[in-house]
Amino acid sequence: MNALLLDISNAAAIFGGEFDLNQAVAFTFFVGSMAMMGATAFFWLEMRNISAKWRTSLLVSGLITFIAAVHYYYMRDYFVASGESPTFFRYVDWLLTVPLMCVEFYLITKKVGGKIGTMWKLIFASVVMLVTGYIGEAIYGAEVQSWIWGLISGIAYFYIVYLVWAGEIAQLAKNAGGAVLSANKALAWFVLVGWAIYPVGYILGTQGGLFGMDMGVDAGFMDVVYNIGDAVNKIGFGLVIYALAVSDSE
Repeated sequence: MNALLLDISNAAAIFGGEFDLNQAVAFTFFVGSMAMMGATAFFWLEMRNISAKWRTSLLVSGLITFIAAVHYYYMRDYFVASGESPTFFRYVDWLLTVPLMCVEFYLITKKVGGKIGTMWKLIFASVVMLVTGYIGEAIYGAEVQSWIWGLISGIAYFYIVYLVWAGEIAQLAKNAGGAVLSANKALAWFVLVGWAIYPVGYILGTQGGLFGMDMGVDAGFMDVVYNIGDAVNKIGFGLVIYALAVSDSE
């Protein structure tokens, strides 16, 4: 109850003109958590209204938002208690949810010949992207060496982009056509544009992120960007899957 009153107070301060970055960070953590929990309920309740072959995809969509909702609620408490950006816990969340988002590409294409090996390529690339990103940001974030880890993370990210835009996933979706092709294009845009906030945030937040330069961006500002971006990306992924399932079921 006290946490809810605190978030209401934060919202009143933000929209009442007395903007405070710390209040905005805490408030977006809370709103993100509630939005993703609501999305989880929606995805799982709608599973009974779609064709059986798409229920696993929608189950995974709800699992992604559920994991994120729990992490966001915990991250909000950590931030309020410590005043520090919850970098470690954010990466734990990403390490669980991003590979699941990659699994979605396999689930929507396996009906048209998608191979389990392609799924593991996506998962492996996402894990490399996140682990090297964490090392560069949390361990070497204040040192010039962070650009090396950022480069490795970026290569893994662009490999995922290649697979979903021009590689095996893209070809399978093209062969399938129809709703599968439309869904893959929408998800691919999320990867290219929506996920781009993460390497950009890395560049802005680490000393060696851009040719060894310190961009000097406030961590709280990036928390707000990440919170909004995460909610849009994770819920958006699920809504694309839901639209595909509904379209195919009809």
